[in-house]
Amino acid sequence: MKKFLFDLFPLILFFVAYRFADIYTATGVAMAAAVLQIAWLKLRSLPIEGTHWINLGVIVFFGGATLILHDDAFIRWKPTVLYWLFGVILLGAQLLFGRNLMQKMLGAKVEMPTAAWNRFNLSWAIFFLIAGALNLYVAFSGQFTESQWVNFKVFGLTVLLIVFVIIQSLWLARHMTPAGQDGEAGNSDRDPRSDIKDD
Repeated sequence: MKKFLFDLFPLILFFVAYRFADIYTATGVAMAAAVLQIAWLKLRSLPIEGTHWINLGVIVFFGGATLILHDDAFIRWKPTVLYWLFGVILLGAQLLFGRNLMQKMLGAKVEMPTAAWNRFNLSWAIFFLIAGALNLYVAFSGQFTESQWVNFKVFGLTVLLIVFVIIQSLWLARHMTPAGQDGEAGNSDRDPRSDIKDD
């Protein structure tokens, strides 16, 4: 939960700043929060994940363009670009290089067959691509106000992510290999007479 809230830190400050000011102030606050996030991890000598660097790069680029050009279209694009980057990275690593990044992240804690890992990785990639498309629709379809888009960005996408994580957790529980099962299975070929002690 602490990690989850820490990752949401820039988003929470973005929402608070928007409620008290405007989209440009909120964008500047989110940029500063993303920088502080990285600085805090460095000062505490904590590991900085690739997702933190990607988020920092995207928010600085699109946030900077928003403030310099005074055009909020750039910050509206930011969630879509971020999600699509994650989706493309997951798909590209699996399809082009045969690397399952979700397995690399969770493999030390979860044991599953390769086919299940591939489905897991693919489902996350598809989720990110769909979430990015949804943000694009809410941001630019003309059906929603700026305030409604901010609410969707902060609450809608976050709730979607939480629901998806819960669904994936339930799916993982069905496909996980219980710890020690392989070892126990490996002992099934042992000669049972070896357990008989000599008198």
